[in-house]
Amino acid sequence: MAKELNEDSGFKISIKTLLGIGAGMATVSSMWFMLQADIAEAKVLPEAPSPEVTRMEFDMKDQMIRQTIITTQEDVKEIKKSIEKIEDKLYE
Repeated sequence: MAKELNEDSGFKISIKTLLGIGAGMATVSSMWFMLQADIAEAKVLPEAPSPEVTRMEFDMKDQMIRQTIITTQEDVKEIKKSIEKIEDKLYE
């Protein structure tokens, strides 16, 4: 049968458990206040300027990407040739 909880009910809790609960509550509350302080500070800080990409930087990156694609195409062609040689050796 279940016990009833009333004004006369009691329970035992150790000092160690109370200290653990207190430490947990202190940790959570300090994290909350630190988060609030960080948010307040972030609201005050100036916005970072939007980065502008120069034409020269764009051209250099575009050239690098194109060169990477060409190199990758050459690598794929070499791999295809190697696979064909392997297939020829396997099926002969």
